[in-house]
Amino acid sequence: MAKPKVRCELRFILNAEDVTLVDVAPDATLLDYLRLDRSLRGSKEGCAEGDCGACTVLVGRLSDGALVYESVNACIRFLGSLDGTHVVTIEHLSGRDGRLHPVQQAMVDFHGSQCGFCTPGFVMSLYALWMREPDPSDEAIEKALQGNLCRCTGYEAIVRAARSISGYGKAAKDPLAVERQSIAARLAALRDGSRVEIGAGDRRLVIPADVDDFARVLEQNPSATVVAGATDVGLWVTKFMREISPVVFIGGLDVLKSISEADGVLTVGAGVTYTEAQAALGRRIPALGALLDRIGGEQVRNMGTIGGNIANGSPIGDTPPPLIALGATLVLRKGRRRREIPLETYFVAYGKQDRRPGEFVEAVKVPLPSRGAKFAVYKVTKRRDEDITATLGAFHLQLAKDGTVKAIRIAYGGMAATPKRAAAVEAALLGRPWTEATVSEAMGAFATDFTPLTDMRASAEYRALAARNLLMRFYLETAGVKAPFTVKRHEAA
Repeated sequence: MAKPKVRCELRFILNAEDVTLVDVAPDATLLDYLRLDRSLRGSKEGCAEGDCGACTVLVGRLSDGALVYESVNACIRFLGSLDGTHVVTIEHLSGRDGRLHPVQQAMVDFHGSQCGFCTPGFVMSLYALWMREPDPSDEAIEKALQGNLCRCTGYEAIVRAARSISGYGKAAKDPLAVERQSIAARLAALRDGSRVEIGAGDRRLVIPADVDDFARVLEQNPSATVVAGATDVGLWVTKFMREISPVVFIGGLDVLKSISEADGVLTVGAGVTYTEAQAALGRRIPALGALLDRIGGEQVRNMGTIGGNIANGSPIGDTPPPLIALGATLVLRKGRRRREIPLETYFVAYGKQDRRPGEFVEAVKVPLPSRGAKFAVYKVTKRRDEDITATLGAFHLQLAKDGTVKAIRIAYGGMAATPKRAAAVEAALLGRPWTEATVSEAMGAFATDFTPLTDMRASAEYRALAARNLLMRFYLETAGVKAPFTVKRHEAA
């Protein structure tokens, strides 16, 4: 691993301007930079935790040579993650002859704004959608707006505005579309293969040149904070005022964003975002794809990563339980050395994982369900979209020809100090007929597997009852009972 050259400045494009920064704090957020340093105050701070969407901006990046723009939360996006990107704020929007942009004009005409505080964020989210889908379905509109909260309009006016945008202009003629080749060329020129280092001592940030350089940097700085999407670490700064320096930013490492399939196993790089994973995992494992659509809002899914969700070891992380149920293994790397472990053994205790100093999550290997296997994931939250899990159950079942349980793996989140398999419940089902009576009897084993806690999201009693009921739901669905377990708003309307 040859050491790359080092650059001591951060470079990106802000709207139409090339920006070079030599003094960047490791914990500096994009929102503070926009509002305080650049007086671009259209992006608002509402929640400072990536929940309300008032700070939404677009970040364009090169992916496999193509320029991709995504909505992100500026309040928890660190400046250090922006090297080689194009940041677009609402101030950059413009229509022909100085008129309002089509998205803005639609919001005005359909009365999509009242107090106006949240409006710039809605406009930017709809802008990203319009560029991607000029004539979106109601389902696509609602998905794009999951991460934007409004207390005034009730959303109906905003949805009507979203349906009408293409009546005010053509997405293909928008400046971001017309200038795409030139912006892509400018971004490509910023990619010089250098490692970026800014600051010294504990006030230091590093952007590795590639994944081998990342391995070297982390081995030399094992106590550094590794930041991929910042959907968790961002809150350490904005809510808990934690010191996170030195910081290693890895969101731009393309090798960690790879997804491949061989011999019935999907290998997903740790840097793959939820949005990127949805296409591959959703196609091959539909139940997992549906879960990814309920993780945060679109801004969070564009930033958060599969590896980050695993690495931080949260007992309510959404992806570990289904991955454990599928029998996933984890690839851990330190320097040149790699080791593979079952994902379920990675979670040792609350706040403790089987990750050695200087070691990082490189990839997760996910076996695809075999033909005839039944797999489902159920997430229980107070509100359906953009909410943190109260409890989540994942079920992977294989039946023998005689209808008995040949193999079963059940894993839960939110029920223990770590994501955890329901070993006693599995044992109570294994080899038994897959019947309602068997499932009802096995429910008693949940008390052996789990002793859930009471917190702001749910009581211990509710979690215990919900966990049992999710198993029964899985049985009913696999037994062919048809019922509208999930009613989506756009369908109901």
